[in-house]
Amino acid sequence: MLVTNDTIQGGSAVIDQGNDIRWLSWTGMETHMIYNLGMDLPDFASFPLLETEQGRALLRKLYGDQIAVAQETGCGVCLESVTWMANADRAAALGYDAERLERVNRDAIDFLKELEAEIPVCISGQIGPRGDGYEAGEMTKDAAQAYHTRQIAVLAGAGCDMISAFTIGSVDEAIGMVRAAAVVGVPITVALTVETDGRLPDGTNLNDAITRIDAATSDGVSGYLVNCAHPDHLVLEEAGARLSGLVVNASRLSHAELDEAEELDDGNPDELGQQIGDLARKYPQMRVFGGCCGTDMRHLRAIGCGVHG
Repeated sequence: MLVTNDTIQGGSAVIDQGNDIRWLSWTGMETHMIYNLGMDLPDFASFPLLETEQGRALLRKLYGDQIAVAQETGCGVCLESVTWMANADRAAALGYDAERLERVNRDAIDFLKELEAEIPVCISGQIGPRGDGYEAGEMTKDAAQAYHTRQIAVLAGAGCDMISAFTIGSVDEAIGMVRAAAVVGVPITVALTVETDGRLPDGTNLNDAITRIDAATSDGVSGYLVNCAHPDHLVLEEAGARLSGLVVNASRLSHAELDEAEELDDGNPDELGQQIGDLARKYPQMRVFGGCCGTDMRHLRAIGCGVHG
């Protein structure tokens, strides 16, 4: 039986200041599978694993490991669906038509509901940018809203607690995503990514990006995260107090360097956990912490211990 936190209502508990839960998230599953497990994930997509029993068994093991580490370190667990790549453009290259794509998005949420846990659980319907997360893209706000509405609606209809938009490098695309979630009627968190200079790929600094998104969506974002960046790349003097969490890379490499890397740079898990712990104490409103590219259970354990240190 899946045991969830009774206070979760549409994912709002993830950033609820009324409890002391720290949520452990993991968006580094794909790099772990490719580099540590030696798997081939065409176009970096993990959602096709839901199509086979072997794939489901592997996902069950990896999610189970994340749940175990969260329990060990006193955290709740935020389970991200394997749907970051499961949008129309990216899935088309893998042979998915609209009907099959909707089915796999629903299956991703149903799969998470079947997992067992004895700690608070939040089921997050994860979406990603239309194009490369390391590039700004050229979508207008209206085009982004129209494009992302269907996937958001399918994930929400399947019963996720919230939508999480990860590795977003464009303010306009983020605005469209938030507006789409508002139309569907589901809470959304937005995880912006930054380059080594602390700016989004579209050149906007983090604080200005948040300000612009809030202004254009009537404060429609449930919480802001930063993901797919090392703590050394974060400039939080202005934006830090507005963030709900950090899901960080193990590596200090730039996005361009990571794209070209043939070997995994897994950084220093203990150092990473200490850095996140320091930031958690500096910005106590943060609730979500975890690992992105290059991370595995060593990093998650260090981060979980760090935020409770």
